[in-house]
Amino acid sequence: MNVVNRARDLFDEVVVLVAVNSVKHPGTDEEERAAAVRAILPVAWTSVTVAAWSGLTSTYCRRHEVAVIVRGLRNTTDLRTEYQLAAMNQSLGVPTVFLPAQPELTAVSSTAVRTLNK
Repeated sequence: MNVVNRARDLFDEVVVLVAVNSVKHPGTDEEERAAAVRAILPVAWTSVTVAAWSGLTSTYCRRHEVAVIVRGLRNTTDLRTEYQLAAMNQSLGVPTVFLPAQPELTAVSSTAVRTLNK
């Protein structure tokens, strides 16, 4: 939510792309996760849409005229991983903007949230 809200300040439109990560095992498919994301977004955030996707992020961006990928970074481990993805996406024509996590959110991860919700 924090990254999406901050992206709203930078861009006229924001797409939250719920994609498949073969390394993670979320327990629900991307359509169910996209519906859950839609449900928690404030109704007033009319410039934000949510989409489910199972291909490359850069392919989605090119097909839907999304000019920039926005990614949140919590720490240097995230930076190393995200930098590699950003370089690949840049080579495919889509640049990435990194938004560093606010200090109070650096320990929050999707894995931690799933664990708490069990």
